[in-house]
Amino acid sequence: MKPMNESHLAILRRHMVEMIAIHADLASDEIGRAVLDERVLAAMRKVPRHLFVPAPLAPYAYQDTPLPIGFDKTISQPFIVALMTDLLFPQPSEKVLEVGTGLGYQTAVLAELAGQVWSIEIVEEFAGVARELLQQLGYTDIKIREGDGSRGWREHAPFDKILVTAAADKVPAALLDQLKQSGRLVMPIGPEEMQRLTVIEKGADGQTQIRELLPVRFSRLETVT
Repeated sequence: MKPMNESHLAILRRHMVEMIAIHADLASDEIGRAVLDERVLAAMRKVPRHLFVPAPLAPYAYQDTPLPIGFDKTISQPFIVALMTDLLFPQPSEKVLEVGTGLGYQTAVLAELAGQVWSIEIVEEFAGVARELLQQLGYTDIKIREGDGSRGWREHAPFDKILVTAAADKVPAALLDQLKQSGRLVMPIGPEEMQRLTVIEKGADGQTQIRELLPVRFSRLETVT
């Protein structure tokens, strides 16, 4: 059988986004609305997810499911990527910090929507692959470094938005410190069996408001002691 060409892959991406839209409608009671931001959906239609998974899994890249990428990690389900991006609401003028680069798929989606993206990955091999791939795809407003994401990236703080793609029992204090006033942070919060996708908004007075949404299951945020 011939390999799929770009036309086939574009059709699969459109189908993936249609499935995301259905999933959003079904989860509308939990997420507060039935339709995700069209800017987010457009980014999902554009970014080639099949390049961000191990080659043997590329034929499955546009199914609405997480996939293993090595080191006991996964690339998130497309619906969850879209939802977290939608909840973050990144804007073209904003600086975004991502904690947990993986192979760079969520990073690329963020780069389609934000002004600048800084991303931290604790697995050195992932960071190297993501950096090279994102450069090849022409993303010039992304900076990636290896390290403990729970500490943030103080040299470039404060950030308008922060996205954490791993779960913790509470938001790391350093990330809250590096979030701008009137900024927003999205991450899964809770123990492994009770995680909730959570939106934290930091007011002009520095106080935070927390909104818990649907249950999710993410790997734990790794830290370096």
